[in-house]
Amino acid sequence: MLVYAIDAESDRVEVLVTMTTPACPLSETVVEEATARIRDSVGGDPAIDIQIVWEPQWTPDMMSSAAKSQLGWQ
Repeated sequence: MLVYAIDAESDRVEVLVTMTTPACPLSETVVEEATARIRDSVGGDPAIDIQIVWEPQWTPDMMSSAAKSQLGWQ
Protein backbone atom coordinates (compact mmCIF):
# COMPACT_ATOMS: atom_id res chain seq x y z
CA MET A 1 0.00 0.00 0.00
CA LEU A 2 1.25 3.45 -0.90
CA VAL A 3 -0.21 6.45 0.91
CA TYR A 4 -1.21 9.41 -1.26
CA ALA A 5 -2.95 11.60 1.35
CA ILE A 6 -4.01 11.74 5.00
CA ASP A 7 -6.67 14.08 6.35
CA ALA A 8 -7.11 13.76 10.11
CA GLU A 9 -9.26 15.57 12.63
CA SER A 10 -10.23 14.65 16.18
CA ASP A 11 -13.28 12.64 15.10
CA ARG A 12 -12.22 11.24 11.71
CA VAL A 13 -9.27 10.05 9.67
CA GLU A 14 -9.40 9.79 5.90
CA VAL A 15 -6.58 8.15 3.98
CA LEU A 16 -6.13 7.83 0.22
CA VAL A 17 -3.93 4.93 -0.83
CA THR A 18 -3.08 2.88 -3.86
CA MET A 19 -1.58 -0.51 -4.45
CA THR A 20 1.29 -1.26 -6.79
CA THR A 21 -1.13 -3.27 -8.92
CA PRO A 22 -4.95 -3.47 -9.16
CA ALA A 23 -4.59 -7.26 -8.99
CA CYS A 24 -3.08 -7.19 -5.49
CA PRO A 25 -4.73 -10.07 -3.60
CA LEU A 26 -3.98 -8.46 -0.21
CA SER A 27 -5.66 -5.10 -0.68
CA GLU A 28 -8.60 -5.88 1.61
CA THR A 29 -6.33 -7.30 4.31
CA VAL A 30 -3.94 -4.35 4.06
CA VAL A 31 -6.82 -1.86 4.46
CA GLU A 32 -8.13 -3.77 7.49
CA GLU A 33 -4.67 -3.80 9.10
CA ALA A 34 -4.12 -0.11 8.38
CA THR A 35 -7.50 0.72 9.92
CA ALA A 36 -6.58 -1.22 13.05
CA ARG A 37 -3.16 0.45 13.32
CA ILE A 38 -4.68 3.92 12.90
CA ARG A 39 -7.26 3.17 15.58
CA ASP A 40 -4.50 1.95 17.93
CA SER A 41 -2.42 5.07 17.26
CA VAL A 42 -5.04 7.78 17.64
CA GLY A 43 -7.16 6.25 20.40
CA GLY A 44 -10.82 7.01 20.89
CA ASP A 45 -13.30 6.00 18.22
CA PRO A 46 -12.77 8.21 15.17
CA ALA A 47 -14.42 7.39 11.86
CA ILE A 48 -11.68 5.86 9.74
CA ASP A 49 -12.07 5.85 5.97
CA ILE A 50 -9.31 4.30 3.88
CA GLN A 51 -10.00 4.62 0.18
CA ILE A 52 -8.07 2.76 -2.50
CA VAL A 53 -7.66 5.01 -5.53
CA TRP A 54 -6.09 4.32 -8.91
CA GLU A 55 -5.29 7.86 -10.04
CA PRO A 56 -2.56 8.75 -10.24
CA GLN A 57 -1.46 5.26 -11.16
CA TRP A 58 1.62 4.20 -9.22
CA THR A 59 4.85 3.68 -11.12
CA PRO A 60 8.38 2.93 -9.90
CA ASP A 61 9.29 6.52 -10.85
CA MET A 62 7.41 7.60 -7.72
CA MET A 63 9.89 5.78 -5.48
CA SER A 64 12.39 7.77 -3.48
CA SER A 65 16.07 7.53 -4.30
CA ALA A 66 16.59 5.65 -1.03
CA ALA A 67 13.95 3.05 -1.94
CA LYS A 68 15.41 2.59 -5.42
CA SER A 69 18.86 2.21 -3.89
CA GLN A 70 17.67 -0.49 -1.49
CA LEU A 71 16.41 -2.46 -4.48
CA GLY A 72 19.62 -1.91 -6.40
CA TRP A 73 17.89 0.23 -9.04
CA GLN A 74 20.40 3.10 -8.87
